[in-house]
Amino acid sequence: MTISVWYHTFGCKANQYDTERMRQELESRGASTSDAPESATAAVLNTCTVTDQADLSARRLIRKLSRRHPDLRIVVVGCSSALKSDEYATMPEVDGVVEGQDPVAVALEVAPESALAEGDHEPIGGALLRTNRRGSRGWMKIQDGCDRRCSFCATRIARGASRSRPIAELVAEARLLAGSHSELVLTGIHIGHYGLDLANGSSLSALCRRLLDDVPGVRFRLGSIEATEIDDPLVELFEASDGLLAPHLHVPLQSGSDRILQRMRRWHTREQYRRRVLEIAGRVHTLGLGADIIVGFPGETEADHSLTRALVEELPYTYLHVFPYSVREGTAAADLADRVPVQLAAERSRDLREIGVSKGAAYTAGRVGTEALVAVETETGGLTGDYLRVSVAGPAAPGTLVRVRLSGVPSDLRAAAGATGRSALPVLAAALD
Repeated sequence: MTISVWYHTFGCKANQYDTERMRQELESRGASTSDAPESATAAVLNTCTVTDQADLSARRLIRKLSRRHPDLRIVVVGCSSALKSDEYATMPEVDGVVEGQDPVAVALEVAPESALAEGDHEPIGGALLRTNRRGSRGWMKIQDGCDRRCSFCATRIARGASRSRPIAELVAEARLLAGSHSELVLTGIHIGHYGLDLANGSSLSALCRRLLDDVPGVRFRLGSIEATEIDDPLVELFEASDGLLAPHLHVPLQSGSDRILQRMRRWHTREQYRRRVLEIAGRVHTLGLGADIIVGFPGETEADHSLTRALVEELPYTYLHVFPYSVREGTAAADLADRVPVQLAAERSRDLREIGVSKGAAYTAGRVGTEALVAVETETGGLTGDYLRVSVAGPAAPGTLVRVRLSGVPSDLRAAAGATGRSALPVLAAALD
């Protein structure tokens, strides 16, 4: 019987990369990839454990798939399955569970009784990802795991200690991916710690320098990175790369209150974060700047929220990701007292999101009349280096980089920007000759 697999990914870019590795492994073993569960014989659900909502969403999808497609083999993998494998295994709808993201283990679980299960170690599909099927931009996971101990985070428990991939391996993978993608996103669980575990003293800035030198014509973009872990050599690369290291940073804040940062077991103070962000923004012009913020963390007072609000208003953010605190079983924060009422956390979340929308709209309007380097994703649109969605006038080949002049902003941008402040409607752009 032909094995056809449908994949669904919850959560971050690292998860999306992992799913692509699973897909490549299974295709190398003879399986096909299905665009819909209706035409598949198996479903691989790559789960996330950042919030309790992510766990609930996975369970809802499992039940929905089983109800609509009773013959579908459902395999649950990823971060949530690493922490709650027994819970998933006892669900009658689930046929297999993999504790983590190992593509070989996933292949063995998808078709344990078929020829696809032959070979229980790399390489069949190979350790390097060759293409990313999800779009014209590709993900490249440079490390996994995290050595920090944030009190609210379950992902580090699921993923383990920080482990970096060697620079030579990443350069080889980037060359393969460059054949299909004009932009590669460097992702991981804690990329600011890239290289600390490698014997040769590698660093994120050293990796970026090698990629820019050895894989020309591709734009590289950093995934989420801690502001206090961005060193000066990396800032210099932003300044000197002519846009090929995308001028975009997503720097998690979590809280603007030192008291709450301590309860979160964050390693930086409000002022250390503030000072570094302002230093970087002063050197990297036309910078797309985003942040994650948790509101309603246990013990958060109105004064704490006001400190966060003031910092958000001061810093040059162009979008925000704001989340009410979610209790994660097994984390230190789960045992903290002084829980913030759900309604109050929702109000604080809405307050910060409105600021994010306003700042994003103002930043986008200020870009009109300026130039941008766009990674073209469709025949008419793409993404600028500073993380603005644009609609390109005239023909543009997906998978290419084009320089454009931004010529207009939709009048209802603020309403379209939604909760994050990032433009949901495209900025208008005209390709330069």
